[in-house]
Amino acid sequence: MAKRSIPDTLMLEERAAHALNAMVGIADRDYDYVPFFAANLMAKPAYMTHGDWDYGSSHGRMIDGMILARHMSGETFGQEVEERYRSNLLSFFKEDGMSYRQLNPVHKWETNANLIDQRAVILSLTTWYMESGDQKAKEAADRHVAALKRIAIKERDIWYYPASEYKETGWPSKNAVQLRLAPDPASFCGRLIMPLLKYHELTGNQDAFELCQYFTALITERSRVFLEDGSFNDSLAYRSGHFHTRLGTLDAIARFGEFTRNAAMISWVKKSYDWALTKCTAFGWTPGDLHEQAYEHETCSLVDLIATGITLAKNGYVEYWGTVERFLRNHLAESQLLDLNWVEQSTDKLRDIHADRSYYKVADRTRGAFAGYSAPNDFCCDVNEGRGHTNDLQICCLGSGMRGLFMGWSNSITEQEGMISVNFLLNRGSKWLDVDSYLPHEGKVVLHIHQDLPRLAVRIPEWAGFTKINVARKRGNTLTEGKGKDPSSWINKCFLLLGPAYEGETITITFPLSFRTTQENAVGQVFDTQWRGDDVVDISPKGRQKPLYSGREVYDHAPMRMGDYRRLDRELIW
Repeated sequence: MAKRSIPDTLMLEERAAHALNAMVGIADRDYDYVPFFAANLMAKPAYMTHGDWDYGSSHGRMIDGMILARHMSGETFGQEVEERYRSNLLSFFKEDGMSYRQLNPVHKWETNANLIDQRAVILSLTTWYMESGDQKAKEAADRHVAALKRIAIKERDIWYYPASEYKETGWPSKNAVQLRLAPDPASFCGRLIMPLLKYHELTGNQDAFELCQYFTALITERSRVFLEDGSFNDSLAYRSGHFHTRLGTLDAIARFGEFTRNAAMISWVKKSYDWALTKCTAFGWTPGDLHEQAYEHETCSLVDLIATGITLAKNGYVEYWGTVERFLRNHLAESQLLDLNWVEQSTDKLRDIHADRSYYKVADRTRGAFAGYSAPNDFCCDVNEGRGHTNDLQICCLGSGMRGLFMGWSNSITEQEGMISVNFLLNRGSKWLDVDSYLPHEGKVVLHIHQDLPRLAVRIPEWAGFTKINVARKRGNTLTEGKGKDPSSWINKCFLLLGPAYEGETITITFPLSFRTTQENAVGQVFDTQWRGDDVVDISPKGRQKPLYSGREVYDHAPMRMGDYRRLDRELIW
C-alpha cells in the first residue's frame, strides 16, 4: 500500500508489533522455550523468573497474543518461538484431555490440571483454530472441552468444580464434592465461559455451550460472587473480591447474554460493571482486590473492563464507547513498556539460574510488555500499603494487554446490517474506510472512504457537545459543509449520522477540545488529573520510578508522518 501523510498519534496495530517483541523475547531459550512469568525491573540488574503458571496458562496466553499481534501488525518475526510455544502446549495434555502443569527442577509442585490454566488453554486453541483452521488445534480443543464437561460436578441447575486442581486420579477429595465447596466460582468457572462460548460459536460444539449455560447459572443464581447491589463479595473465600477474575467473569456473562439474546442478563452485568467503575479511575486504573492487593492494578483487569464495556456498548449502552476509549488511550497505552532507559540490564548470563531466573538483556527482551502491577502514576507499584513492591511485569498481563489492543482495534470500526460505525476515534484502516485521528492535539477526525457505504455514523465524544461540530465532505471537486446542530443528524445518543458515503470521498469532522482537571481516587489516594479531550496529559503527584502521564507531549497541531494502515478483507472476530 502506498504511504501517505497520517497523524502521528496512537496506532494500536503498531503497539501490537511492540507486544510481539516481548512475547518472543520472554521465552527461555535455555529451558525448552518455556516463557518467563514475571520480571523485577527495579532490581539492579533487572531479572525475569519462572513460576508455576508457565505450564498451561502462560503458554496459552502467549499463543493467543502472538496470533492476534500478527493479525493486527502483519509482523512475522519470532515464528520459531511461537511454534515452540504451540508444541509445548500440546505436550501438556494427558490422555484424559486436561492440560497439566509439569514438574520443575527448581520449584517443587505436584503435577496437576489447574483450573485457572484451562481458561488460557481453550482460549489459545480457539484463536489458533479460528486463525488457521488447523485440525490439530480443533482435535485438542474438542478433547479438552469434553474433559472440562466430564469432570464438572453436575447438579440440577448448576455445574461447578469442587477444587482448584484436578489430578489424573480425579478430584483430591470426595468430601469436597459432597460439601459443594466450589472454590471461588469466578476464578475457576466464570472466566472459562468466554473462550468456551467463542469455541461453540466457531465450531458448534455443544459441550462448550452446556458448560457456559450451567456455569452462568452458577454465577448469577447460586454463587453470591456478586451481591444484590452489584458489588463484589469481598470475603476471603471469594479471593477478597479479586478484580481480574470478577471482571473477567462479567465479560464472559455479558457475551453469553448477547449470544442468547438475554436482555436481563446484560442488565445484570451492567449493574456490577457500574459498581466496579466507582472503584476505578476514569483513565482505567483498577484495584487488585478489595483488601491486601487493593493497590496492585493488573493490566488483566483493565482489559476485562475494556471487553465488558464493548459488549455493553454493542448492546445499547452506547455511553460505554467513550468509557472504553479513555481506557485505551490512557492506562492501556501507558501500561505498555516502550522506554527502558531506566532499566539496568546485564549483557551476559553469568548470574542466570537454569530453569529459574535470567538477568540476560531483560530490558531488550521485554520491550513491548505490559505492567504487571502498576500505580496510577507509575509503571512500578512500590507503595507502603498492601504487599509493597512485587512484580513489575507478569506474562498474564502481557497476553491480556495484547488482547486489549486487539479488542480496541477490532471494534474501532464495525458493520451491522449495512451500517458502518466508527466507535473509537483512533487511527485505523479498514476495507470500508480509514480513520485519521488528530486527537489529542486537535479536535479533528478525517475519514477516507474506500467503497460506497449505504450508511455511515461516527461517535462524537460527549465533551464535544454538538453546537460547534463542523462536517466538511469533499467528493471530487465538490465540497459540502454541515453542522452538528441538526437534530436529525444524531442517532443512539452520541453518533453523528452521515448517511451514505462514497468511494473516494473525504469527510473531515472538527469539534472543540475539552480541557479539564479531575480528582481521581485510587483506594484512598487522590490524583489531580489534567485532561485534553479523552487523554490524560499530566497527573499529580508524579511517579518516582517510571512515571506515567508525565511525558506526554501535545501540540496545537498534530504532528504528521508518512505511513499507512493495515486493511484486511477477513478480520478475526473475538
